[in-house]
Amino acid sequence: MTNLRSANRPDLCLMYITNKPAIAGIAEKASVNRIFIDLETIGKEERQGHVDSVKSYHNIEDVSRVKEVLSKAQLLVRVNPLYEGTGGEVDAVIERGADLVMLPMYKSLDEVRRFVGLVAGRAKVMLLCETNEAAALVSETAALDGVDEMFIGLNDLHLARQMRFMFELLADGTVDDLCGKIGKSGIPYGFGGIAQLNLGMLPAHYIIAEHYRLGSNIAILSRSFYDSNCNDDNAFVEHLFAYGVKEIRSYEKEIQKESDAFFVNNHQTVKQRVNQIVTNRLY
Repeated sequence: MTNLRSANRPDLCLMYITNKPAIAGIAEKASVNRIFIDLETIGKEERQGHVDSVKSYHNIEDVSRVKEVLSKAQLLVRVNPLYEGTGGEVDAVIERGADLVMLPMYKSLDEVRRFVGLVAGRAKVMLLCETNEAAALVSETAALDGVDEMFIGLNDLHLARQMRFMFELLADGTVDDLCGKIGKSGIPYGFGGIAQLNLGMLPAHYIIAEHYRLGSNIAILSRSFYDSNCNDDNAFVEHLFAYGVKEIRSYEKEIQKESDAFFVNNHQTVKQRVNQIVTNRLY
């Protein structure tokens, strides 16, 4: 079992996916670190059309609209997998204020080098490791000049491996292996999504402790934390974010004091719960 835990580490960088300026502003006020605009459409319906995953349908104008309301939070934009229009897409999101640009579904070092060249230092490059090919090349990719961060995409990677539940990758050692290899490069990395602290099929407090065990720096607040497609009034959403993020931060402070035995036990519990979810088809 991998242990990359550091005694002196920052809190998780929390990201939230939305194209709604009002929700983005509320999330920033609650100390969410990054707002995530998702422009990826190429191939997504074919890969995920049969599963209950987030399909955002954001557009290029959303980048400008959300950027206008942010004063502290960074803006991350996921573009499409590399294609003939990637250069224009990258230029457009950077011109509209993207602080980080994410490349999904890459399968080779050459694709990553080309993408880094298109970004050309104008924003940070974040790679989304979510194919079997990307996972096999993770050490080499993380060491490339111009790669600033990596995120392990559990949703597409578990589909590529014909698994039934995305957190099987956390239980079977895959995430341990990938984090260990990325960690040697010294760049920040993360994986997966978290719901509100004690909610979710695999409750978030178990997953947060796994982030700490694995030296992970970054996590997405998932649709289970709050679905921005709901038509709730802003006062309710503001309360939910303020309370939910505060709970997560308080729990982070608690587990920073824990011994290695706590994280070993937590990992064993994660494995047991994932096995129960898969065996009982609760996913």
